Amino acid sequence: MSDVSLSEKPVEELTLEEAAAELERLSAEIAHHDRLYHGEDNPEITDAAYDALKNRNLAIEARYPDLVRDDSPSRRVGATPSAAFAEVRHSRPMLSLDNLFTDEDVLDFVEQVRRFLGLPADRIPVFTAEPKIDGLSLSIRYEKGRLAVAATRGDGLTGENVTANVRTIADIPERLPAGVPDVVEVRGEVYMGRGDFFALNERMREETGKVFANPRNAAAGSLRQLDPAITARRPLRFFAYAWGDLPRLADTQYDTVRLFETWGFKTNPLMVRCATVDELVAHYRRIEADRASLDYDIDGVVYKVDDLALQERLGFRSRSPRWATAHKFPAERAFTTLKDIEIQVGRTGALTPVAKLEPVTVGGVVVSNATLHNEDYIKGIGTSGQPIREGRDIRVGDTVIVQRAGDVIPQIVDVVLDKRPPDAEPYAFPTLCPRCGSHAVRDVNEKTGRVDAVRRCTGGLVCPAQQVEKLKHFASRHAFDIEGLGDKQIEFFHALEDDNLSIREPADIFTLKAREAGSFRRLKDFPGFGATSVKNLFDAIDARRRIALNRLIFGLGIRHVGETTAKLLARAYGTWDHFAEEMQAAADRSSDAWRGLNAIDGIGEVVADAVVDFFAEAHNLEAVARLLNEIEPEPMEAPVAVDSPVAGKTVVFTGSLEKMTRDEAKATAERLGAKVAGSVSKKTDLVVAGPGAGSKLAKATEFGIEVIDEDAWLALVEGL
Repeated sequence: MSDVSLSEKPVEELTLEEAAAELERLSAEIAHHDRLYHGEDNPEITDAAYDALKNRNLAIEARYPDLVRDDSPSRRVGATPSAAFAEVRHSRPMLSLDNLFTDEDVLDFVEQVRRFLGLPADRIPVFTAEPKIDGLSLSIRYEKGRLAVAATRGDGLTGENVTANVRTIADIPERLPAGVPDVVEVRGEVYMGRGDFFALNERMREETGKVFANPRNAAAGSLRQLDPAITARRPLRFFAYAWGDLPRLADTQYDTVRLFETWGFKTNPLMVRCATVDELVAHYRRIEADRASLDYDIDGVVYKVDDLALQERLGFRSRSPRWATAHKFPAERAFTTLKDIEIQVGRTGALTPVAKLEPVTVGGVVVSNATLHNEDYIKGIGTSGQPIREGRDIRVGDTVIVQRAGDVIPQIVDVVLDKRPPDAEPYAFPTLCPRCGSHAVRDVNEKTGRVDAVRRCTGGLVCPAQQVEKLKHFASRHAFDIEGLGDKQIEFFHALEDDNLSIREPADIFTLKAREAGSFRRLKDFPGFGATSVKNLFDAIDARRRIALNRLIFGLGIRHVGETTAKLLARAYGTWDHFAEEMQAAADRSSDAWRGLNAIDGIGEVVADAVVDFFAEAHNLEAVARLLNEIEPEPMEAPVAVDSPVAGKTVVFTGSLEKMTRDEAKATAERLGAKVAGSVSKKTDLVVAGPGAGSKLAKATEFGIEVIDEDAWLALVEGL
């Protein structure tokens, strides 16, 4: 069995040999990640993925205790100290904490403590609960009141001597007040505030082009600099919350930490005492909800038995205390504040709302933006039209829950209504494109009748967000087919800032030669161009100044108008002037022009809406007018058969045809010069009705249109 399949096999299904192999693999893999995280400050997997490896190792060891390895991750803390720093042997080991992930885990932890201490079922000890700072553990030893040595956790027994660097941290006093014991060892977490982190990254981006992934990496990398002068320029901070070599100065964890404050240390103000499991979980929920408002990263809440005498009775396991544990936050979720909603316009004109967030670390990555999908999602409506988030909408100012899973773009999954500002207003999604000011519309799905979730800009020719893709389409093989003006060339011309050489809209293609002639710069001087290639390009452009009507219509890039639809429209209207006039008139949905457009066989309401919306946009009409100054659309006449009795007439087929298929009938009518429509209007000349004809036949009768049956149709066209 391969390592990959073995790593996915449930623990309870592993054989003895497979379990041993898995423990060997896990030991090596976890050691690798420990080195990256603790030794190089450069983790390559998320906390959740790391926890999953550790939990699988523990589960296998619990099932096969005889297989526990000497180098097991369950017996290790941190990583081997770097050879770049002198080693410091800790007076008392700096252990790590076990992790809890659910409320049930919290109850189990408290019950284990109660049972170990032999307390009655109705009595549990008091606990402290405080944020778990996502930074770098540090131990600071004072001798006779003076800072003597500071060390990282390292492997838990031996750490790295970072004394010179620690002396540069303002939160850490150089001297303690008179009266403290001769030896004092204060422990806590070095971290970097979010605001300081972003400022540091901005400075590093300008100086080196490299940035830190998150505040934890920034703090660890800054503390472990070989040059203390560099550390001094980094805004490191410190929270004190524990101790190593220290005589008992108080009876409780809480009071000892408070004592540190009087010595000049910063301690976390969110540390509280809790007397019940419900109080522990409630404080966890409060901290999780307030996580976004903190200026430092946290990844959970730490619970500790408050009574120091009970801590001593509980003691330690091999790598963690029995009296403390960490209740971790879901690694891929976080609470933060929605500062704004920004509308981005994609290359196809889709308007996508993006949440601008108070930055928060989610899954090891600092997140400041998240997708909101579409306007219905903001309103609390799902793709099926049913409520999501129980119908809760999303508003600027809301406290929101952000989710990030793997490499998926972060998204807002819910809001915390209790924290909604009283002046928060429902979000009004724009109906005009924020890039070009054109109307933004939502299509209706013909099959389902449901409004499309995406709102799109109708200013295809002029919208900056869509220009490159529209220009590529315009010059493509089935549109204007301009040789030498492929995708790369379009991107090149669009990126040029020289107005004499740039291409921003279709008309610019045809004015390029004249503009280049008046420019100080010449295309032949650019890489990839020469005198011959430039001449060939200009010749290819000039060759398309006369263009078939259907190619022009297709080249405009109107949504839902493909090659076939463009031919249908060109054939139905014959000339550009007629087509443009009718499309503008069709903006009145009660007009004959609108009915005539929908009557064209193969043109449904979705296509009709898209075409009419295009022509209703003044920006598009202006761009088309500039294009028409440079080109001449060729009329597209429908094929007309000599002596055909239906030439030039509009024919509608309805009901069942028994002697030919519907497609055969349409093809025959078009071959004989008729226009085939899908619905009956006053412009219809002839209706061919078979059995089962319904509303179309009734409308033909109402309008007084000639109606014949299939046999009469065959007799009419027989021999032609």
